[in-house]
Amino acid sequence: MRYTRRDFAKLTFAGVPASLLVANLPVSAFAQINSRIKGVQIGAITYSFRSMSAPDIIKAYVDIGLGEMELMSNHAEQLAGAPASAPRTTGASARQAPGGDSSARRGALTPEQQAEGDAAAKALRGWRMAATEATFKPVRKKIEDAGIDLKLVCYNMNVRTTQDDEIEYGFLMAKALGVDAISTSTQVSMAKRLAPFADKHKMMVGFHGHANTTNPDEVATPESFVAVMAASKYLGANLDVGHYTEAGYDPVAFLEQHHGRITNLHLKDMKKASNGGGYTPFGQGDAPLKEVLKLVQKSKWDIPVNIEFEYPGDPLVEVPKCLAYVKDALA
Repeated sequence: MRYTRRDFAKLTFAGVPASLLVANLPVSAFAQINSRIKGVQIGAITYSFRSMSAPDIIKAYVDIGLGEMELMSNHAEQLAGAPASAPRTTGASARQAPGGDSSARRGALTPEQQAEGDAAAKALRGWRMAATEATFKPVRKKIEDAGIDLKLVCYNMNVRTTQDDEIEYGFLMAKALGVDAISTSTQVSMAKRLAPFADKHKMMVGFHGHANTTNPDEVATPESFVAVMAASKYLGANLDVGHYTEAGYDPVAFLEQHHGRITNLHLKDMKKASNGGGYTPFGQGDAPLKEVLKLVQKSKWDIPVNIEFEYPGDPLVEVPKCLAYVKDALA
């Protein structure tokens, strides 16, 4: 039996929990969602829906009509049945790397909470180290059964705290999920450590950039991306259009020069740092969103363009607005 997105919405409106529907979908339960707009593959990173459970995120993609997914590793682990991660302090990021978040938590935790967090972290690490390809293959099936193309997994790493066995785990996860590439927020110096793993597995890793141009170990400047890519032919760029703009650089020029090494784009609008910085709704910042979209379209580059929703608001309300903006830009 195959469901349209409207059928799915009717079932959930009738009171059937989305998590139950997603968890029990048969193979190819949904028709494939087509969000390739005028030749450009549009999707989203699941971080855009970080306030929601992983099964509800899948439902959101179906309801909104997003046919391509960049899956955060914590969402992949949740769908695979991993134990709950350690508690976070207020404001802690879902983008934290394996092994790299305990110190960030401890400043605002009681001794009891720290002990609980340490135990949870130990249990999660044990689960990760015992994982096999069979652990994650059902995750891809759940996503495919919803009509979504799983293209990338976002696995963040920290050069100071991520261990080599955790790097290997990231590649195991990616291969089991059947993705084309890994995206990662990490440091420039991590490229040297990652290169032999990427070469071994013959898998592209796209380094995600931010806007910290004062620290040479942060991926932000054109030179930092070039340094990363020099370490291996399998290391490339996950170009964040918003952050690159905030940092004071031109994403259009970067695309023209490095499109062959770009794993995917993160599409968000931001103000330049010289203009105060910060996230804005699409079309209200300084990022050349339309120019980027039209360049990918005109050049027929097969680069996934993934919406990353970060400005304040409800993702179920705001992500459809972002998608509508993209459709208008590509019309």
